[in-house]
Amino acid sequence: LKVRSLTSLLQERDSPNAIARVASGKVLFGDHPFGRRTEESDIKSIRVEDLKDFHSKYYVANNASFIVAGDIDMSLLKRHLEAHFQNWEEGSSSTINVPEVSQVESRQLYLVDKPGAAQSVIILGHMGVSRYSEDFYPITVMNTVLGGSFTSRLNDNLREKHGYAYGAGSWFSMGKDKGPFRASASVQTDATDKSIAEFMNELRAIGEGISSEEIERARNYIALGYPGRFETVGDYAMQLASLVNLDLPFNTFNEYTKRVLEVTIDDALRCAKTYIDVDNLAIIVVGDREKVESGIRELGLGH
Repeated sequence: LKVRSLTSLLQERDSPNAIARVASGKVLFGDHPFGRRTEESDIKSIRVEDLKDFHSKYYVANNASFIVAGDIDMSLLKRHLEAHFQNWEEGSSSTINVPEVSQVESRQLYLVDKPGAAQSVIILGHMGVSRYSEDFYPITVMNTVLGGSFTSRLNDNLREKHGYAYGAGSWFSMGKDKGPFRASASVQTDATDKSIAEFMNELRAIGEGISSEEIERARNYIALGYPGRFETVGDYAMQLASLVNLDLPFNTFNEYTKRVLEVTIDDALRCAKTYIDVDNLAIIVVGDREKVESGIRELGLGH
C-alpha cells in the first residue's frame, strides 16, 4: 500500500489537473488540515502501529451509524447487527475538531510552471459556506446559472462562444464545515489570459442580473435531476448516509425540490452579490510559464 501511494503521488506530480487541485487547496486553506498534502516522508514513516492506534481511537461504537437500504425490516436488521456488533466497544474520543478557515484577502495570482503543458488549468476560488447556510437553496440555483450545468454561463462562454475549453464550471463545497467556492477549466495555452478575463467577466456579471428564463431553467434542471439520486438501493443508502452525517432533518429529501422551486431572481442575485467576491479571490494557473506569464500580468488582476 505504501508503494501504491508513493506511485500515485509521483503520477499526480506529472498531472496539471492534480497539481492545480493541490495548489488551490494549499492557497485556500493554508496550514488548515483541509489544505495539507501528504508528502513522501509521511507515507514512508507510517507504521502498522500508527494505523492500529488511529483505528482504536476513531473506529468506535459511539462514533458510528448504520445506514441500511433494501428489502429488510427493522427487527431482522437489528438481529443481524447485534449478532456481529453486540460487543463493539465505545471509545473515549469520537470527534475531530476542525478549526475555522480564514477567508482569502485581496486578489491573489499563483502561477505554477509546467513546461511543455498542452493546456493551462485555471482555478479561481475563495471560501464559501457550510451546508447549514440558510442560503443553501438559492446558492445552489444561482451557481447552476453560473457554472453548475452544461448550459451555464461559464460553459457557454468558454466552450460554446470562444472555444477556449472543452468545458468550464463552478461549484460550492458545502459540508459540515465551511468549504470553498471554485470555478475552473482546462484551456488552450494561447488563450490562458483571455480565459481568465472571461472568468472574471462572468463572476462579475452574475451579480448584476439574472433573467427569469435562466432562473426557471436552473430550478427545473435541479428539480428534474433530483430523483436520479435515488435510482438504486445503493443510491438510497448513500443519500441517507449524507443526511445522517450532516445531521440534517429527515424531511430534507421531501423538502428539497419544493425549496429549489421557491428560489426567486432576487434570492439568486442576493446570493451572487454576497458569496461571489471578485475582489477577494485566489486565481491559480498551472501551465507553461514562458508562454502564459506575460499575458496574465497584462490583465492587472492582482499580485
